[in-house]
Amino acid sequence: MHITKWAILLSIFWLLLSGMIEPLLLSFGAVSVAVVLLILKRMDEVDQERQQIGTGLRLIRYLPWLIVQIIRSSVQVTKLIWSSSGSVSPSLAIINVKNIPLSSRTLYANSITLTPGTLSVDLVGDELTVHALQKSSIDELERGKMEKKITAIWKEND
Repeated sequence: MHITKWAILLSIFWLLLSGMIEPLLLSFGAVSVAVVLLILKRMDEVDQERQQIGTGLRLIRYLPWLIVQIIRSSVQVTKLIWSSSGSVSPSLAIINVKNIPLSSRTLYANSITLTPGTLSVDLVGDELTVHALQKSSIDELERGKMEKKITAIWKEND
């Protein structure tokens, strides 16, 4: 059932991206989906951790918030670059992620990287190394708004 869900999801994604229903493109899509499913099956066998497709409700709750954060950060970085003041203060910090479920730590790190002006550099154990163009971005991460959002939506017991 796990592979079937992924096959359906990947096939729909392929169709949405291609936008064309021609035999050649459909065959490319089928081959691509088959290759990804083979890799997924092999990964499941190796690490014994099957990644289930969660309900869309979690994604619907998180994506709008993340998009707003990305837009807000994009405007901030654009102003920072275009301004002539020397307000760039590159910072590197280690953020504690022990309160984030193990299954959501990669999502947290990727969300940070998607937000302009910040980059997740390393995730080891309970520590995430983050680089930011401004110290204020690190301070915002340390306040934990993104951490709380992810933890509230992707609880391990769901």
